[in-house]
Amino acid sequence: MNENGTADDKAPPPPADTARVRLQIKQGTALGPGKAALLEALERTGSISAAGRALDMSYRRAWLLIHSVNQAYKEPLVEASKGGAGGGGAQLTPLGREVLSIYRRMERKALRAIQPDLDVLQKLLRE
Repeated sequence: MNENGTADDKAPPPPADTARVRLQIKQGTALGPGKAALLEALERTGSISAAGRALDMSYRRAWLLIHSVNQAYKEPLVEASKGGAGGGGAQLTPLGREVLSIYRRMERKALRAIQPDLDVLQKLLRE
C-alpha cells in the first residue's frame, strides 16, 4: 500500500496458487497472468529470449505473445532491437508499463472482491 492507502502499482503478482484474472478486453484481445508475467520478465531481463527462459517458455512462444500484444494496442508495448555484435534486447515502452500496471491493479481489485467467495469454495474442496 502507498501513502494514499491504495495498492502500489509495483506490488508483486498474486501467488500462483490463487485465482487467476484473465481479461478478454475485446474479441481476440486478451491479457492475463501469462502475458503479464512475460512482460515483467522482459522488463527484468531486457531480452525476449531471457524472459522466455525465465518462464520455461520457448523463444518462439515468447515472441508470438509479445507480437500479439504489440499488434493489439495503438502503440507497441515492447520495443526490440536487432542482435549483432553488441547483442539485441527488448524493453517495455511507457505504454507497456502503463498497461501492465493497469492489469495488475485490476487483478488486485478483482481478487479482493472475490476473496470471501473464494474462501468458501476452497473449504469445499477435497484435501
